[in-house]
Amino acid sequence: MIKSFKYLLALSIVLLAFGCKSSKRIVESGELNEKLSAKQIIKQHEKGQLDFKTLQAKVKIEYTEVGKDKSQNYTLNLRLEKGKTIWLSATLGLARAKITPDKVQFYDKINNQFFDGNYALLSDFLGVELNYEKVENLLLGSSIFELDSKTYKASTHEKSYMLSPKDQDALFEVFLLLNPGHFKMDSQQIFQPREKRFLQVDYKSYQDVEKQILPETFEIIAVEDEDQVTIALEYKSVTLNSELRFPFRIPSGYKEIIIQ
Repeated sequence: MIKSFKYLLALSIVLLAFGCKSSKRIVESGELNEKLSAKQIIKQHEKGQLDFKTLQAKVKIEYTEVGKDKSQNYTLNLRLEKGKTIWLSATLGLARAKITPDKVQFYDKINNQFFDGNYALLSDFLGVELNYEKVENLLLGSSIFELDSKTYKASTHEKSYMLSPKDQDALFEVFLLLNPGHFKMDSQQIFQPREKRFLQVDYKSYQDVEKQILPETFEIIAVEDEDQVTIALEYKSVTLNSELRFPFRIPSGYKEIIIQ
């Protein structure tokens, strides 16, 4: 049960969705220019940073434990105030999560239990030290790492530009693939060979929302030893910049879950 809860909570944190009722899918049309420098690619990527205050959506997800014939489908309600609060609620409020830059909270009415902690759980699950800003960047199609042309080099890989550290750490390898059309992420890949850990985030499609480019669907793959979890996300019925509330109160008498 504890292992399942860890996956569910980690999943809840990453179920942020971005889009709009009037969204339009972007047709990829960019062509690679092998003469572009890392500085130019990073500059174009930074131009695509998003500007909105709040977001509300329904999120359709599929969670799969590969090789174990375990697959589950969910639809969650999401409310988000950019940079401040992520709020998720299951049908009938049977489970609810509230995530801020300082805290990660969750309660489950079915089993009368709750969790009140920080980002250590998600960092351990994905194998990368994360905070609120990095999670938000991952879900917006932006780099989870701070990019600097002094420390990154540019190349091409298939249909994408690729940024990687000039001094690649053999214990922690990073590869960032950017789309030549809009310079958002095509893929973010992190390898930890010694720990046999691998994290890959593949952005399948993007959408144009009020002249902002946002992910439409993407897939998170987390591998540790022989265990692999895949989380596929699709965003539906999304609105931007509405006035939102984020009700959250852990019911009295619930048992606290302590995860070592």
